[in-house]
Amino acid sequence: MKKLLILGGGTAGTMMANKLAPVLDKNEWQITVVDQEETHYYQPGFLFIPFGIYTREDVIKPRHDFFPSGVEVIISPIEVIEPDANRVKLSNGRVLNYDYLIIATGSHIEPEETEGLKDGGWRENIFDFYTLDGAVALSNYLKYWKGGKMVVNIVEMPIKCPVAPLEFVFLADWWFTEQGIRDKVEIEYVTPLPGAFTKPIASRFLGQFLEKKNIKLTPEFSTGRVDSGRNKIISWDEKEIDYDLLVTIPTNMGSEVIARSGLGDDLNFIPTDPHTLMAKGYDNIFVIGDATDLPSSKAGSVAHFEAEVLFENFLRKIEGRELLPKFDGHANCFIESGFGKGILIDFNYDVEPLPGKFPLPGVGPFSLLQETRMNHWGKMMFRWVYWNLLLKGAELPIEAEMNMAGKMRA
Repeated sequence: MKKLLILGGGTAGTMMANKLAPVLDKNEWQITVVDQEETHYYQPGFLFIPFGIYTREDVIKPRHDFFPSGVEVIISPIEVIEPDANRVKLSNGRVLNYDYLIIATGSHIEPEETEGLKDGGWRENIFDFYTLDGAVALSNYLKYWKGGKMVVNIVEMPIKCPVAPLEFVFLADWWFTEQGIRDKVEIEYVTPLPGAFTKPIASRFLGQFLEKKNIKLTPEFSTGRVDSGRNKIISWDEKEIDYDLLVTIPTNMGSEVIARSGLGDDLNFIPTDPHTLMAKGYDNIFVIGDATDLPSSKAGSVAHFEAEVLFENFLRKIEGRELLPKFDGHANCFIESGFGKGILIDFNYDVEPLPGKFPLPGVGPFSLLQETRMNHWGKMMFRWVYWNLLLKGAELPIEAEMNMAGKMRA
């Protein structure tokens, strides 16, 4: 009996289990998934909780609901991965041997990495929305906030879903307008990037929205520490920004087990072939989702496109065939812009977001690099797609490799 071990039962790990279980002979293969939590979180929904659009119950479901019969699911922290011995040790002492390993251990925030971030003001006037508890706490705070200066600060890149902080300030602009206090709130968007986004065309486009919504953009600010006693964030070159309310996107890091296993870089992300998704230096380990060190976005759409490529390459690998370098960094992101509208961007390693129609060239129904109501509904429909189709490995009408058809060159 051959053993496939999947570490991580989040978006990427769940998709891979559901894609591979139907095609691997149950008499020849045992698929095991390990995750430390019983609950599956719809992480894109955390963004909506501070503004009362979603609640905690809208973004959680039992993890076991999403795995097919025959897949063994183990709920346990992982102590260490021992790739040279083809085995994984769990924190309870159990040892799992494998023939092939898929690492999908994701990423998480580490506010402790920034001096002062958790001293004094944490969950008082300093909040995150990248965790469920943080999003709920921020929701409770905003209900009673009367105004002041809100700073939304990305500490450093990379982060999960690079557009989420932009969506947050767009929704905040809408929310404070709805509450009748927008004139009492100053919003400042502070980022280490040279502009609003990582790609020049989209950065200019999104920067115009910040300006139109009277949101101050402060680029190239590398956060060094937080002085919660004086309500200031301070850069490595000693620039200071005041805040009354700080919404932080702390340092994002890969799982600590990756560090303990000696498999990652300084942020615990695993060196991964950018096109085949094999772990560099190993011939029986694949990496997918936020756990990779790839220069693509850490987002659900990317994990979906990676899963399509990894599915094909895993089958080729066990058949002794050459892997196909097909993953091109494809990312597809809806950006909620407030007031019932949204923006859609589609890009990869080499091609930045361009205008056009998606997914059907010239037809849509979604518009690329434009603000439309249809894009907003695409964003809101995604939760149903996620729970009912994406996690279950269903085929979606979007190719893993980015298609230039229907896109207009700038």
